Amino acid sequence: MPQVSAVIITYNEEDFIGKCLDSLIGVADEIIVVDSFSTDRTEEICKQYNVKFFQHAFEGFRDQKNYALKFATYNHVLSIDADEALSEELRKSILEIKGNWEYDGYFVNRRNNYCGKWINHSGWYPDKQLRLFRIDAGTWGGLNIHERFILRKGNVAGRLKGDILHWSFVSVTKHIEKMKRYSEICALEYHKAGKKSSFLSPFIHGFGIFFRTYIINAGFLDGKEGYIICSMSGKLAYNKYRRLYILNKQKNVPQK
Repeated sequence: MPQVSAVIITYNEEDFIGKCLDSLIGVADEIIVVDSFSTDRTEEICKQYNVKFFQHAFEGFRDQKNYALKFATYNHVLSIDADEALSEELRKSILEIKGNWEYDGYFVNRRNNYCGKWINHSGWYPDKQLRLFRIDAGTWGGLNIHERFILRKGNVAGRLKGDILHWSFVSVTKHIEKMKRYSEICALEYHKAGKKSSFLSPFIHGFGIFFRTYIINAGFLDGKEGYIICSMSGKLAYNKYRRLYILNKQKNVPQK
């Protein structure tokens, strides 16, 4: 039976890390935490559990997660974020897989909680994530803000029952703050990758994302929260392409 290393990256996650670690007990054979020098009680809480705790300056989500994999003792890894936890059904699914590991990686649905409400539509569910995998089967890739574990050619993924529970935002204010930060980082990542934006791109992408999430992905069924989420998604798209348009016109902006 393969043993599993749970790998988590953290920064100021005192509100959720305990819930995350509790859900891993009995499932993970070791827990690795790589912290970006938190200033709250994250380290204190982690050390109340049987975890291997390391600190490393934040390099972006993709690079930080690849760095954290270096500390895993076992080849089979469960990647989970500090503001997430395993549902009971997912815990059972992982325990079953440990007894009959068939694929190189496994996709899991992520269910997001927004301001206290579980979201079932709005492009937020099912939020398919590849989170259980063999280290030698792939690597974290994509942009440093939209990272994903990518299996190498020839490797095959399966699917697990159960959800990763994600407490995405506790307030609209927190959502706005994160959206502003993400739009800046995303635009710079796009610019480094050589992506272009025209004057109309912010409007096209902003409206397109809102229409897709609110109408096509039935965000209206999530009520008030669904409208806020879809509006924020559209605004994020607008802001990052607007910022990218500005960066495209500037000189001496770092390129890839």
